Amino acid sequence: MTDITMPERNNEGFLEDAEHWNPKVAEVIAGEDGIDLSENHWEIIEFLRDFYKEHELSPPSNRLFVKAVREAFGEEKGNSIYLMQLFPGTPAKTACRIAGLPRPTNCL
Repeated sequence: MTDITMPERNNEGFLEDAEHWNPKVAEVIAGEDGIDLSENHWEIIEFLRDFYKEHELSPPSNRLFVKAVREAFGEEKGNSIYLMQLFPGTPAKTACRIAGLPRPTNCL
């Protein structure tokens, strides 16, 4: 991976400005979490970025994140186990950080 200048981030690793995100930034942030981004990751990342553009916020909780993914992609991908395999820890928080979006308001 080539060296890139990382945009400013807060103390939890979230970008200060979602507009400064790009796929290379996502790869660096994911790498910090030990995640090698696959097609399945990108599908969720792109979904989250579209969600953010439409609603001007990240899914506010993990439960609502899972529900939104289920509505978009069906039961196979819209479940906690699938999303935890892609984005370990708290999936909504991890996925939003990689997608360059603000921290979900109700995620610990």
